[in-house]
Amino acid sequence: MTAIQSPSASNRFTSLLNIDVPVVLGPFGGVSSVALTAAVSEGGGLGSFGLYGFDGGAIRKTAADLRAATGKPFALNLWVPNGSETASVPPEDFARYSAVLKPYFDELGLPLPDMPPRYMPEFGEQVEATLEAGPAVVSFVFGVPAPEVVEEAHRRGIKVVGTATSVAEAVALEAGGVDAVVASGMESGGHRVSFLKPAEESLVGTVALVPQVADAVSVPVIAAGGIADRRGVAAALALGADAVQVGTAFLATRESAAVPAYRDLLHSPAAAHTVLTRTLSGRLARGIPNRLIAGLEEAGTIAPFPVQNWLTGRFRPQAATQGNTDLMSLWAGQSAPLLRHHTAAEVLAELLAGA
Repeated sequence: MTAIQSPSASNRFTSLLNIDVPVVLGPFGGVSSVALTAAVSEGGGLGSFGLYGFDGGAIRKTAADLRAATGKPFALNLWVPNGSETASVPPEDFARYSAVLKPYFDELGLPLPDMPPRYMPEFGEQVEATLEAGPAVVSFVFGVPAPEVVEEAHRRGIKVVGTATSVAEAVALEAGGVDAVVASGMESGGHRVSFLKPAEESLVGTVALVPQVADAVSVPVIAAGGIADRRGVAAALALGADAVQVGTAFLATRESAAVPAYRDLLHSPAAAHTVLTRTLSGRLARGIPNRLIAGLEEAGTIAPFPVQNWLTGRFRPQAATQGNTDLMSLWAGQSAPLLRHHTAAEVLAELLAGA
């Protein structure tokens, strides 16, 4: 893809990263793809790849694949442990949580999984592999990376980006040494990445959040949430953002790892309605409601994060393979009704028309 030039695209964010246009691909947990990340980077923006659940070996392979696909800057994204995670649950509780999900395993022809020794890779292993991979940017959600992590990233020439859902979180991230802050409004699809207060108490909209964050910090601000076309970009820049981060519009493109049934749904009237729910992962996230969410809401028994995410993650990939959107996680932002394009190049061109 040829970089899309705009006479007004250069600013302190693009200069910081030596990229052409102020557009960042939102990192996706589970549906990031090398093809989409590379396409956004090749188009002049900053492609991002979400590493949730990846161990060191998978991170190294992903970085190598990205380097083979693009010579342009890209970001790797990690989830910061912030103390809200549940490391383990008693076997009897695991059995109880599993029993609630048994009808969905049965429907997909899968056995109930055994209790694992752990639910997530070690964060230290992830950080070590990510820094060794040497991306242009390492971005974090759900917290402020430790000072030694920021220091080592900077020593290696890697820029650090943090994500905030409130002004207080943005200030904490700047104090922690990040080079830029994503101001994530409640319109965003996927997980609400709050860390200072519960996500339910941090539901600030993009239009309110971005100018407050821009006033509160001195580092570049990246606006996220509800941005899918040129109007959203123009509005974000007018509010004081230096760049935009776009997820749903890119998730719906052919280059993403979302299965065709998921992409079709994003382009359908059904995507006009999204909900915030903890049912699929144990953490609050925005997506298109389906039978799975309704059933789990009715059951009322949800395991804590990351146990619930691990459990539903044993059958959601099979549902995706079958194109069964009733039993998938359908993360989507409130901008979905604005989607008109099906390739990364088309989305980038539309976004840059507003820069």
